[in-house]
Amino acid sequence: MTVLIGIDVGGTNLRLGVVDYDEATPNTPPRLIEEKRFQTDFSNFCKIHTPEQAWRAILNATAVAIDSMHVKYPNISAVGIGFPGFIDPHTQKISQSPNLLGLVDVDLSTDLSQMIGLPVITENDALAAAYGEYATRSGQINHLIYLGLGTGVGGGLILNGQPFQGQHGVAMEVGHMTVQPNGRLCGCGNHGCMEQYASASGVAMSYFEATSQQYSAREIANLAHQGDTHAIAAYSLAGKALAQALAQTLKVIDVANVVIGGGMSAAWSLIEPAFTQQLDEDLIPALRGKVNVSVSSMGDQAGIVGAAMLVHKKIII
Repeated sequence: MTVLIGIDVGGTNLRLGVVDYDEATPNTPPRLIEEKRFQTDFSNFCKIHTPEQAWRAILNATAVAIDSMHVKYPNISAVGIGFPGFIDPHTQKISQSPNLLGLVDVDLSTDLSQMIGLPVITENDALAAAYGEYATRSGQINHLIYLGLGTGVGGGLILNGQPFQGQHGVAMEVGHMTVQPNGRLCGCGNHGCMEQYASASGVAMSYFEATSQQYSAREIANLAHQGDTHAIAAYSLAGKALAQALAQTLKVIDVANVVIGGGMSAAWSLIEPAFTQQLDEDLIPALRGKVNVSVSSMGDQAGIVGAAMLVHKKIII
């Protein structure tokens, strides 16, 4: 039995879990023993501090979180981290993080390993979540696309049971596919990216543009359930943008199973009608009716479990 730590780093919080996995029974899914959440607000911290100060704060907060678990579980053998950014598959460095501004070519794996005395690997957070979804379906599927709807929109791809990073670590950055030419400015520097409409911040922006009122995506969801037409329209636009990007992705990567996760997936009932209509319109006829889209049953735990299983795959095996 191998005991690992999986971490999902977000813009506003850090989620950490202890995962055990029995190599003797490889078809048995990994088990999340314990989970902790820490409020961090890394996103705003990066905006108002120097990159060096922000990086030190991220390292310290992550190390403290790990130490709190390591004391309780001294047999932890390694740490896997899902991080929101572009991860170089050869060097493990975070080349850029569009939602954590200023972080360029930082080495979380090496820096954190030196602080905590354990092996560390870093992967893109959406790829980690994709692998978590795959690992819990062990033996059931070989291919999977994961779309994580949060502050931004991330994507992860599993092909033949293997996480696919791409040559430069930017595979499945579906949130940065253009769905509105000359549209909203994105943190990546381009205009009209899908995540500017289909993410929590995108929904908030859509509502603000229509009403000049600033609410969170969750508050807008509540307004939509109460019949607010502008709130309903904001979520419909999110569904349309998400479907546009997914349809183009599926034309290139013929995968039958798509899992929708992230905090925004809680509002799937508001997103789904426009999403389904747009996806059916945009898919080529050969794919219509052959794509299984489901909402994650793991919630935030997919990224934690996936990060732990990826470090098992890369270091323990």
